[in-house]
Amino acid sequence: MLSQLGQVMVGVADSMMVGKLGAVPLAASSLANVIFFLLLTFGIGVSYGMTPLVASADGEGNTKTIGQVLKHGIVINAITGIILLLIVLVGSNGLYYLDQPEDVVALAIPYLGLITFSLVPFMMFQTFRQFAEGLSLTRQAMFVTISANLINIGLNYVLIFGKLGIEPMGLMGAGWATLVARSLMALMMWMYVRTGERFKVYWAEFGFGNYDKQLFRKLLKIGIPAGVQFIFEVSAFGFAAIMVGWFGANSLAAHQIAINLASISYMMASGLSAAAAIRVGNQLGQRNIPTLRRAGFTLFTMVVAFMTMAAIIFILGRFFFPSLYIDDVEVITRASSLIVIAGLFQISDGVQVVGLGALRGMEDVKVPTMITFLAYWVLGLPAGYILGFTLKLGVQGIWYGLVIGLSVAAMLLFFRFRSLSAKMLESA
Repeated sequence: MLSQLGQVMVGVADSMMVGKLGAVPLAASSLANVIFFLLLTFGIGVSYGMTPLVASADGEGNTKTIGQVLKHGIVINAITGIILLLIVLVGSNGLYYLDQPEDVVALAIPYLGLITFSLVPFMMFQTFRQFAEGLSLTRQAMFVTISANLINIGLNYVLIFGKLGIEPMGLMGAGWATLVARSLMALMMWMYVRTGERFKVYWAEFGFGNYDKQLFRKLLKIGIPAGVQFIFEVSAFGFAAIMVGWFGANSLAAHQIAINLASISYMMASGLSAAAAIRVGNQLGQRNIPTLRRAGFTLFTMVVAFMTMAAIIFILGRFFFPSLYIDDVEVITRASSLIVIAGLFQISDGVQVVGLGALRGMEDVKVPTMITFLAYWVLGLPAGYILGFTLKLGVQGIWYGLVIGLSVAAMLLFFRFRSLSAKMLESA
C-alpha cells in the first residue's frame, strides 16, 4: 500500500506546490495529468501481466519460468514505455481541440511533454517491481518510492520557486523534478533486483536472445486487458476533467484538488489489489482453492474498512485539505463540495480495484475489462453529462456520474470473483 501511495504522491506533491503559483498553473497541471495518467496507468496495467505469472510459478517452485518472465517482461515494458512516449510527442497539440482555456493549454503542453519522458524509466521500475512483488517481496519497492518522493519534493522546492541560485521555473520545474525522481526509482529498483542474493537463481535463467513467442503472448494476454481496464477507468475520470474544464479554470483547479486527494486513497487501495493478485495467484499455483477464496474475501473486507476510514477523513477535512493546495477562496469552496462526493464513492472505488486484482490473480481479465467499459463509459460518463449539463447540477453532477460508474463496477466485479472462485472450488 505504501509503495502504491508513493507513486501517486509524486503528483500530489507537484499539485500542492504548483497550486501556490495560482489557479491557472494548477489547472494546466490537471489537464496535462489527464493525458499522462491515462498513459501511465495503461503502462502499469501492462506490467501487471508479470505478477500473476511470477506468483503462480513461485507457488509451483518453478524458478526457470520466473527467470523467463523477467526476461520477457523487460522487453515488453521497455517497448511499451517508448510507444507511450511517442504517442504524447506526436499528439500533445491535440489539447487545443478539447475546448479548454487557452492560457491553461499553453502551459499544459510543454509540461506534459517533459513528464512523459519519465514513462520510460518508470516502466523499467515497474518491471523489476512486479517481478519482486510476484515473489511476495514488496518492501524494497516501498523504500524506493518513499526515497523518490523525498527527492521530488526537494527538487520541486528548488526548481519551482527558484532556490540555491536557480531561476524559478514554475510548472516546468515540477516536470524536471518528476523526471529525475522516476529515473532514480528505476535505477534503485534495478540495483536491488540485480545484486540481491535472493534473485541470483532467477538471473541464472536470464540471457538476451532465444525469446519465447508463447510467453510473450501469455504476458500480453494478461497485461494488455489489465491496461485497457485502467484506460476505461482513468479515461472516464479524464473525460470528466475535460467536461469540468468547460466550466472554467477555477472549476478545473477544484476538480484537480479533489481528484488528487481521491487518488491517494485509491492508490493505497490498489496496494491491497496488488496483494490480492499476488496471494490469489500464489494459491492458484498451489491449487489451493479454499485459501484462494479466503485470501480474496479477506482483502475485500480490508479494503472496505480502509476506504470507510478514508471517506470519514475526506468529509471531515473537506475545507482543510484544499487549503493545502491553494489560497483561492472560490476554488477551495468548489473543491470542498467535490471532496464530499469523493467520500461517497470511496468504498465502491476500493472494492472495484481489489476485484480487478483478485481476478487478475486468477488470470481472468476479459470479462473484467468488459465490466469496466460498461460501468464507466456506458453508464457513468453519460449519467455525469446528463446530471451536469442537462439537469444543470454542474460539476457536482459530473461527479455523481462517477459515483454511479464506480458502484456498478464494484458490485459486478465482486460477484464475478465470488462466482468464478466458487466454480473452481466445486471443480477441485
